[in-house]
Amino acid sequence: MIWKVRNRFIRFDRPLLMGILNLTPDSFSDGGKFQAVEHAVHEACRMVEEGADLLDLGGESTRPGAFEVTVEEELNRILPVLKSLRKKVEIPLSIDTTKPEVARICLEQGADIINDVSALKGSGPEMANVVRDFRAGLILMHRRGTPQTMQTLTHYQDVVKEVMEELRASLETALAAGLSEDQLVIDPGLGFSKTTEQNLEILKHLEKFHSLKFPLLLGPSRKSFIGKITGREIGEREFGTAAVAALAVAKGVQILRVHDVKSMRDAVRMAHAISGECYVRSF
Repeated sequence: MIWKVRNRFIRFDRPLLMGILNLTPDSFSDGGKFQAVEHAVHEACRMVEEGADLLDLGGESTRPGAFEVTVEEELNRILPVLKSLRKKVEIPLSIDTTKPEVARICLEQGADIINDVSALKGSGPEMANVVRDFRAGLILMHRRGTPQTMQTLTHYQDVVKEVMEELRASLETALAAGLSEDQLVIDPGLGFSKTTEQNLEILKHLEKFHSLKFPLLLGPSRKSFIGKITGREIGEREFGTAAVAALAVAKGVQILRVHDVKSMRDAVRMAHAISGECYVRSF
């Protein structure tokens, strides 16, 4: 299984770690910490040194209740960091956005991947066309509604089945727009339009998502369902996150999107060594 990301070819021979770099004032975990360009770039380089295989830059919070920002504001947050990082690191850079115009400009400036948390439902065919034209990678994450409405849209008869069906519809949209199968990665969207119980149900049955035959990304890092189960505040959820990451590796997840790269690297390497489920990069 190969992921084609512009002029790169990523093989999944071990689990990849995607480091999270939030460039927002209001993200649920680390909002406001990296608004200064030099601080953001330093943090990104630190994550690369600690073992990040990819970096995901976000200029708009997607936490429950967050308000949409303008294209101009989102670009003002992302572009200075993206331009600086592109000169300093060689690993693939992902942009977490649902705006086609933001995606287009960031891809022009050297980004490699678009992480669309609306799975083309909010961004539409225009986003698919942008990604196709740049031959970039595209992550399709499951979410219903918007940050303002998503936690009111948690009614499922069978959460695993319905999330898979909705991801399948997004994959069909992407393929109909002309993207190739090897440009696409799917993400079941832990914490988005889902209750704690539904997140746990998805984790119990992660292996079912492999039937869609696309690489699988998971973003458990510091999520609220971990806090509800452990009683830990956001900054104290590292061990809970590591437990989810280890389970995910055992179930064949190829990419883990995390804040704490160094510790998650160790958890993922141990889980990989024990389970034998093998999925690492090759550029």
